[in-house]
Amino acid sequence: MKTHYRGRFSVAPMLDWTTRHCRYFHRQFSRHALLYTEMITTGAIIHAKYDHLLYDPGEQPVALQLGGSDPSQLRLCAQKAEQYGYDEINLNVGCPSDRVQNGFFGACLMAKADLVAECVAKMQSAVSIPVTVKTRIGIDDFDSYEFLYDFVQTLANAGCQEFIIHARKAWLSGLSPKQNREIPPLDYQRVYQLKRDFPQLSIVINGGIKTLDEMQQHLQFVDGVMVGREAYQNPSLLGYVDQVLFDPQSAVVTPRQAVEKMLPYIEKELQAGTHLNHISRHMVGAFQGCKGAKQWRRYLSENAHKPNAGTEVVQTALSFID
Repeated sequence: MKTHYRGRFSVAPMLDWTTRHCRYFHRQFSRHALLYTEMITTGAIIHAKYDHLLYDPGEQPVALQLGGSDPSQLRLCAQKAEQYGYDEINLNVGCPSDRVQNGFFGACLMAKADLVAECVAKMQSAVSIPVTVKTRIGIDDFDSYEFLYDFVQTLANAGCQEFIIHARKAWLSGLSPKQNREIPPLDYQRVYQLKRDFPQLSIVINGGIKTLDEMQQHLQFVDGVMVGREAYQNPSLLGYVDQVLFDPQSAVVTPRQAVEKMLPYIEKELQAGTHLNHISRHMVGAFQGCKGAKQWRRYLSENAHKPNAGTEVVQTALSFID
């Protein structure tokens, strides 16, 4: 097992959640975690007035997750991302929302393995950083192990070496994205089987993982674990990741330490015109389970959105934590 494999532990791309401010906060807990952007579409990168690729170098290592299915557009965005210093390009083949399907990307692409393979090959030909794919174990009635095996084989033949597998299938109609994260049953064994059948590939497991014990269990069978909602809603978990999964000599980072390390960043961002609540909304779960957590959450929620709210709001909220 590759102890220092880049994707040994990662925080999942989550729309509206893993913004640059969220990633900067998560980075205060862990030096080694690989952090993912929320999914950014090729159209947004190519046409939007706002630069979607901007991030703070302090967030690194960061992977860019792309949404798209046009090989040339993906190639262009991958090149741009490499110039910006991203550590990985990830193609989203797992999101089941209607909006994503209408744009013809996300989970519906599982049915188009040849097109995905072409996209991967085009991106890989243009960049030297890894190009990875995040996918499900199946979609709709295409949910046999053979279907998943053939999909991975097709992409591996095109040069894809790393796969992040959400261990649930996706229903493309009838379920909301939220239901698609909860209703289709988890099948971790299927992901383990992939690793056995493709020992040369890096396989990362995702879906329903909540504790460090579970992570260590999975790492006996696969190369990496990706955690989503639990890392966001209970970020103190990230404070243990470096010590438990990477380097026993690493110190555990407490939520208070992480919040205090955020203050200079918040100050800098406020001066650049960012509103406090755009940053602090990602920090409300920091003290889950601690005495005073409720007061911390309430104070931030009630005050961070006010005009001219500054770091004093965060410091006052901190004073409620025992």
